[in-house]
Amino acid sequence: MAVRKVGEKYRCNICHNEVTVTKAGGGTLVCCGAAMEKIQEKFDPSG
Repeated sequence: MAVRKVGEKYRCNICHNEVTVTKAGGGTLVCCGAAMEKIQEKFDPSG
């Protein structure tokens, strides 16, 4: 999955490292030889 914007979060399904994008440049984040999975943001209505 290509990185599209600052603030997106990704997780490695092998070692469970997590990263937050600070500068979007496109491309795919890779860890442990595999593409990282984008973490879906969960909406919290309480703020």
